Amino acid sequence: MPVTPPVTPSDAELVRQALAGSQSAYRDLANRYARPAVNLAARMVQDRALGEDLAQEAFARAFEHLASYDEQRRFASWFFQILHNVTIDYLRRRRPPALSLDDLEDAGHAVRDATSMGTPPDTQAEQSELARALDASLARIRPEYREAVVLRYREDLSVEEIAEAMSLPLGTVKTYLFRARKELASLLSALGWTGVAAPAASSAQKTGAG
Repeated sequence: MPVTPPVTPSDAELVRQALAGSQSAYRDLANRYARPAVNLAARMVQDRALGEDLAQEAFARAFEHLASYDEQRRFASWFFQILHNVTIDYLRRRRPPALSLDDLEDAGHAVRDATSMGTPPDTQAEQSELARALDASLARIRPEYREAVVLRYREDLSVEEIAEAMSLPLGTVKTYLFRARKELASLLSALGWTGVAAPAASSAQKTGAG
């Protein structure tokens, strides 16, 4: 008989198990959001190591208040709201350090995806170059624009969920996303990328590329 693959528990199920005392559920929930949490925080403060510290603090706060989680909400939007507050608190207290693009792990994300699909090496190299250009451009836009873009296009939150996570009106989030896309397209164009529909820039072409 064919083996039935194990069913992956939902976030809400893991929350219930963690509240019941399951340490494995606690770890699974943390592991599920560790990478996106660090990536978002690192982009916000422009420092990878600091992003890890802020993500850890957000997890500590989240699990301290886990009983207040409402299962009618997506856990992602609830958690990212906590991470947003932790990061904004830091930015209000201290000026963020200088950007280190080498520390931003997502710069090679397009390459990993392309490799898994058998994309030719020259295309992989171009996608990697575009990813770095996009990271550099993201670093130059306002932090609130950057956060909205990452939550929408990297973490796949809806506009409504982003508004909830960032504690902003829906119209403000839409404005942030519109302005962010416009600024990113302009910045990428200045770097030589044409035909960019930022931030989904997979169809972009480098000016002067052979």
